[in-house]
Amino acid sequence: MYMTQGLHRGRQQTPDKTMIVGGGRARSFQEVTQRVEKLAGGFGELGVVSGDRVAILALNSHCYHEYLLAVPWADAVLNPLNIRWNASEIGYALRDSETKVLIIDDAHREMLSAIRANCDQLSTVVYCGEDTPPEGTVGYEQLIAGARGVPDARRGGGELAGIFYTGGTSGEPKGVMLSHAAIMTSWLGAVASGHVFRSRQESRCLHAAPMFHLAGLTAWGVTTLLGGTHVVVPRFEPNAVLSAVESHQATDIALVPTMVQAIVDYPGLAALDLSSLRAILYGGSPIPKPLLERAGAAMPQVAFTQAYGMTELAPVATLLGPEDHATAGLLQSAGRAAPNCEVCIVDEAGVEVPRGTIGEVIVRGGNVMLGYWNKPAETAQALRDGWMHTGDGGRMDEDGYVFIVDRIKDMIVTGGENVYSVEVESAIARNPAVAQCAVIGVPDPDWGERVHAVVVLQPGNTATPESIREDSKRYIAGYKAPRSVDFVESLPTSAAGKVLKRELRLRYRTAVDCGA
Repeated sequence: MYMTQGLHRGRQQTPDKTMIVGGGRARSFQEVTQRVEKLAGGFGELGVVSGDRVAILALNSHCYHEYLLAVPWADAVLNPLNIRWNASEIGYALRDSETKVLIIDDAHREMLSAIRANCDQLSTVVYCGEDTPPEGTVGYEQLIAGARGVPDARRGGGELAGIFYTGGTSGEPKGVMLSHAAIMTSWLGAVASGHVFRSRQESRCLHAAPMFHLAGLTAWGVTTLLGGTHVVVPRFEPNAVLSAVESHQATDIALVPTMVQAIVDYPGLAALDLSSLRAILYGGSPIPKPLLERAGAAMPQVAFTQAYGMTELAPVATLLGPEDHATAGLLQSAGRAAPNCEVCIVDEAGVEVPRGTIGEVIVRGGNVMLGYWNKPAETAQALRDGWMHTGDGGRMDEDGYVFIVDRIKDMIVTGGENVYSVEVESAIARNPAVAQCAVIGVPDPDWGERVHAVVVLQPGNTATPESIREDSKRYIAGYKAPRSVDFVESLPTSAAGKVLKRELRLRYRTAVDCGA
């Protein structure tokens, strides 16, 4: 298995079909193949040899699409960089992976000097923007125009496909090594479930999530495998996304719950023609029931599927299909194991716990990473006896549905009781005045930690800390209800739209009055 298979099949079967559209241009499978052949040849002329890493720092675009195909075509290794990182973080990832070639776009060209200062071994920068290439860089289009096309190396199987750096929640970012086989296994498992991109070859997938992220990469990969059409917008902006759905008749889209929230809250949504949209794949966290109900009312033709996973799993582990969303008791579930892997809940000794008991979620299958780049100790800790230890706490019911309760290290211990933030957040989200919320533990002189809620209210709504607390106690035990509540305009999120609890914890461990 190799990542370029879908391109070969598309060129063979539907060469004139549009493979990608967006940014005012469209290209067929045949045109993309010709450009990928030459871009791969251009990499070779820049000195890229088998196994070399080629990085990209860019928003979603035609260039990003071609990069994902041309790097393995050239027998090289992908290194997609987080677009929210600063120059120091980017420099670390480039140095750690010993990357020599970087592709950069208009949105990040101002960072180039600082990136170079943080990465001495970076030999070549390819500029894929619309303006004149900065001094000392190679123009992307000039590279393609002047290169000779080369045959596909068909790098695949157990060979390294890419190094995907995690967010660095526990120190330095870790480079997750994924093989072609692991990535393809995850994509094929998602397709085999029958839940993802049901339009198959007629799929027109809108890429709004960043393509450096494994969620965005999975949406791209499945669409490529199925011979569908890619619709790209640079980044998630509700207006741009909804306009693209209308103008390009998008059928599928991958989002996180905060993005679904932004779409549902978009003024004038009811007046838009979203009839082409058939499926929304979401992940990062469950969608609160009130939001799911509003989304269903606004887009009744859309089937919702939740995916749970992580970069180390390439990334899919479980799926909650559209039919499951019709069962109220499953709305907070992450679903059941995808066809490509096994999922188990274990105790600290690695022994499976009884159904309904909270333990650590572990996963085994062909989608599991090779390990962490240059980090053998961390690899040994995560990969044990063939299982990937996720660090997530969860439980499994008698039918195999997994319920994620929290990161194990994020569990709140208050007055000797364990409290899982997801359960508290679900209770708070049922309050109609609440748009978003995040729950963390903050130091408390009496309780050790206290449950603290950070809440974003719906526009025009009001609430008090006491009303939030008392309303949540209708659904959870009193000791789990938030002892303190802060109202904010917005929550910090990652480039993929996930709430960054580590930032909240850092903020509130110093800012919140522990005696309150």
